[in-house]
This record gives sequence, C-alpha cells and structure tokens, in this order.
Amino acid sequence: MAKLIPFFQRYKSNTLGVAYALVVLAFAWTCAQFYLPGKGFTYLIEFGDRSNATYLPELKAVNHFEDSRSDGYDGQYYAQIAMRPNVADAELKQAVPDLAYRARRILFCWTAYVFAGADPVRALHLYAVQNIIAWFLLALLLLRWFPVKSWGNWFRWTAVLLAFGLSVSVRKSLVDGPSLLLIACSVALLESKKPWLAAAMGGFATLGRETSFLIASAFIPALNWTKTWKKTLGQVVLLILPLSIWLIILATYTSASGGAGARNFAYPLVGYGHKLFEIIHLFKTAPDWIIRGSVFILIALTVQALFFITRLRVSEPWWRVGVSYALFMLILGDAVWEGYPGAAARVVLPMTLAFNILVPRGKKWWAVLILGNLTVLVTPETLNPPGRESVVVVGPRSLRMVDSTGQIVDAQFDSNWYGPEKSRLEYWRWAKASASVALINPHPISVHATISFHLRSNDIRDVVIKNKSQELWRGTLIPREPTQVVITSVDLEPGETLWQFETSKAVNQDNATNAHAVTFSLRNLKIELINRFEKAP
Repeated sequence: MAKLIPFFQRYKSNTLGVAYALVVLAFAWTCAQFYLPGKGFTYLIEFGDRSNATYLPELKAVNHFEDSRSDGYDGQYYAQIAMRPNVADAELKQAVPDLAYRARRILFCWTAYVFAGADPVRALHLYAVQNIIAWFLLALLLLRWFPVKSWGNWFRWTAVLLAFGLSVSVRKSLVDGPSLLLIACSVALLESKKPWLAAAMGGFATLGRETSFLIASAFIPALNWTKTWKKTLGQVVLLILPLSIWLIILATYTSASGGAGARNFAYPLVGYGHKLFEIIHLFKTAPDWIIRGSVFILIALTVQALFFITRLRVSEPWWRVGVSYALFMLILGDAVWEGYPGAAARVVLPMTLAFNILVPRGKKWWAVLILGNLTVLVTPETLNPPGRESVVVVGPRSLRMVDSTGQIVDAQFDSNWYGPEKSRLEYWRWAKASASVALINPHPISVHATISFHLRSNDIRDVVIKNKSQELWRGTLIPREPTQVVITSVDLEPGETLWQFETSKAVNQDNATNAHAVTFSLRNLKIELINRFEKAP
C-alpha cells in the first residue's frame, strides 16, 4: 500500500495539470473562432455600421468587421484612439464621442500603438487581441495564488479566468481584463515586499481604467500606521500621479460634453435596487437565458460583496482591495447596472479575484464559493461566437484578397435578411421578404467565379435570382427540402455586383420562442474564385 501512495499522488498531479491545460486550450480554441480571414479579430471590437460615417479615415480604408444595423460598443472608440492616440486631433474628436471621457483609459491604446510601430492598421489588430494576450498572462500569474495542488485551487483559478466580467472584456475588446492583470501584478509585488514597484504598477493600472485607483487601499497598512505613514503616503501619491497628470493633459486638449458618465454613480444601493426591480420585470418579458444570466450575475456579486463587508480581515491587502470594490459597487448608478449584460460585473472584477483568493478552504465554504462564482455559468453564452459566417470564399489567395489593402472578396446582405445563424454542419440566413446580396470584388479587374448555395423554405414557393434584368436561376422550393443552386461562369466586375432574390409573401417561422416572418433561407453560400486559365468545374 505504501508503494501505491506515490503513484496516486503523481496521478492526481498529472490529472490536475491536464485540467488546467484544458481550460487554457478551450479558451484558445474559442478565441480562434472569432478570427475572420482578411479582417483578423476585428469582430471582437464590435464596430457598428451606424457609426461608420464618422470613423477615422485609416479605419475606413482597412477591411474590418461591422455589425449590421448596430451602433457598436465602446471598444470601437478605444480601437480608434489606438490607431491615432493624439487627443488634440480634430478627426479623432469627430470619430470618438466624448473623447475626454473615453481617453481617460489611454494605456492600452498606447500599448497597441507603440507595439504596432505607430502603424494604425497594425495598432487596430493589436488592440483587438490585447484582451486575449492579457488573459493568458493572467492565467500564468494566478498560479501564484492557485498553484496546481488541489481541485479547489483549480476551481478558483478557473472561476476567475471564466468570470463573466472578464469574458465580456475579451468578447468586446474592452479595458477591464488587461486592467485586472495590472492590478494583480501590483498586489503580487506588494505581497513580495516591493511596495514602490507595486505602486508604480498600480499607477499604470489607473491609466488603463481610472477606477483602478481603488487598489490604493492595499497600500494602507493595518498596523503601525504612525511609523509608516510617510512611506505609505508616498506610495499612494506615486499610484495616483500618472492618472492625475493625464487628466490635466486631457483637460487642456479636450472639452467634456457633460453627458458621458453622468449616470455611472448614485446614492448607495439605488442603482442596485433598480437592477433588482428590472430583473423582477424580466420574468414577465425576457427570454429565459437573459433572466438566468441576470439572476446569476446579481447573486454572485451580492455574495462577493457580503463576504467582504461581513468578514473583516483588515491586515490582508486583498481584503482591503475586495472591500473597496464591494463598497464601490453600492454606489454604482443605473448606467452601470441596467440592461443585459450590464457593466457591473466588469467594473468590480478585482473584487471577484480577491473573493476567490480569500474564501477559506474547507467543505463548509464551498456553497459560498459556488454562489459567488455563478457568473461562470453565463460565460459560454458570452464567448459563444454567433453564426457570423454567411459566405465562404475559396481560391488562390491573390484572387481572394488584395494584399496591399487587406480587402477581400465578400458578400454583403441587405436589411431584408435576418442575422447569420449556424450549426455544426452548415450556416445560413433567413430572408424577411425578397432580398438582395451584394458580391464585393475589391480588385481593379473582373474576377471569374462559380457560386453555389442551397435554398430552403417552410412552404412551397417560387424563387427567382436576378442580376439586374438578367435571370440567373428560377425554381420552386419544397418545404424543408434544400434545393442546391450552382451558377457557373460568373464574372464579378470591380466593385459591387447585386443579386436579387425575388419571392412571394413571407410566413411565420415554426419556432414559438423566436417567431418572425420569413420567406426562405440561403445556406452554405460559397464563392469559388477561378483563374481565367482554369476551367470551371
């Protein structure tokens, strides 16, 4: 029996190591799903096509993903600052509303620009992946507090890395994830008896997200205050100095509109109370997944905050950080709490990390640990790539892409199509009525192609496909039986070639939870580009 003990210990260690590695591999594989050929990871930034009229010229010139019929999200503004981080620039002020407010979080715009060698296009793509890089670095750093020694450590490590707030930061290319990495580095340095380096790292964190100044609480010693107050004061000044200087520079070169951030704060518990009533109302109106996600997030953050407020551990730096964010959570306003997913889970991410570090080991604490990490159950929906693939373009690279500009052969769908959907085997879009698809050729000459797809409907209907007045295909669709269409010898002229899909009136889709009027679906659209000296299949 004594000989078996080392074997089981090695087996446990190896199994734990595999479990840690699987989390990293799963995250890497998930992130890879967001890559678009010719557009990189710009899908993560969430540019909205309703805002593209004001985009920087450099952004307009580069091939990137835009959400159709969308205003986009905050990442689109940080990305443009990264492309041209000159807050005195008139075009940047036009492209980024409330520049004085958004440019407070300048650090990760600077890092993208510097590591890109001041090239705007490379800065755009680097900014898009900074959250992914920060995630891997954070996973490595967290082994300091959650080493590969027990399944409890693995659970806590995984809970932080897959926390909803961190996942949203990755999914939308925001600053919360990289800022959490710097905060963790700062506290790690403080624990290593390097307070001045810790304060300098904390100062960098405040330039990434201004609320990071709350980690100043970690530098306030619980004992012997009278003996150390001068050093502590100096470290706190060092921590807040970079942000203070930057705010003065911003005030010099920009002007605040007064609207941005006005609803970020409220009297204690007012925003929290409004969120609670919002969730109660959701039970009557919202889909199950939104109700479930909202409830899990509120329970988790509440449990975390109560843990710090009711369990005093003043001598521990992570407790001081955690309680600072717990109290901060109480005064967050409606702009942070409202809607789904809301920003609260991102704003208090350091509290989530501190919670997992400080919850005591032992069976009696497992219920608290699980309840405080319920947001992990919402993460799969956050990092699940939507069915974005509406077309596959194959053929020689020289035909698929213009290397000098990064522009690619593509297909763009008008407003009469619903959003893209996919399964493991196919991808498709439903049409609301007669609709059109613009085939985009970025080359200065025409490109030869074969275009294939399937059409499917829920009823018997005729469909006609036209290019201007030329009829390309006509057929009758049988309910739920896909009809294959292959159109050969297509010449895509430079610019846009518009194909019209004409059909009769729409019917309601057979889906009680998502009923909407549809005509037919266009499935597995494929554009095969062919050299002129080759024969079409």
